[in-house]
Amino acid sequence: MQTRPWSRRASVTAVSAAALLAMAAPADATTSTSATTAATAVTAAPTAAAGVDYAAWQKDCQAVMDQALPYLKQRIAATKPGEKQAIVFDIDNTTLETDFGFSYPQPANKPVLEVARYAQERGVALFFVTARPGIIYSFTEYNLKQAGYRVSGLYVRNFIDLFKNVAEYKTAQRVDVERKGYTIIANIGNSATDLSGGHAEKTYKLPDYDGQLS
Repeated sequence: MQTRPWSRRASVTAVSAAALLAMAAPADATTSTSATTAATAVTAAPTAAAGVDYAAWQKDCQAVMDQALPYLKQRIAATKPGEKQAIVFDIDNTTLETDFGFSYPQPANKPVLEVARYAQERGVALFFVTARPGIIYSFTEYNLKQAGYRVSGLYVRNFIDLFKNVAEYKTAQRVDVERKGYTIIANIGNSATDLSGGHAEKTYKLPDYDGQLS
């Protein structure tokens, strides 16, 4: 699937970025922009996003993770001596509930968090590859950790990356994870651009309902 640099997915991410910055910006411009000190919890109940029912989305996500977990249990149990295993995740509407409600920190997508916790508790490294811009790196990392994920690595787009094909950009980041010595045993996302290009033993696609979710 060919994705343009300024797709709906990218534009929604840009809006999310602006919202995060607005909520987390310190009152004094000279104050540190550390996410830990700047983040103020803002919560809202889950709501429908782009016509997608939250309960139905959670059920559909759970169905995918119910397929992924047995494989991961078997693959982790079969870890070879010296092998460093990793899982690569997308963020928006994969690890976090980006398009449902309006809050910061954004809550974890529970079915995905359950699988991530199983893996991280058994020594599997978690890497996150997102189309979010680098300007909100610290806020994104803080959010993931607050939601319960152990972040071994977070890849965000720099200015040049914003003009690249998203699928190619994400593939290149998985290649970088492999260069660090990891075997990517699974790649989990909700868009074809998250999963195409190889460099993962298994891929699991969460629903995006023909692009209705970012």
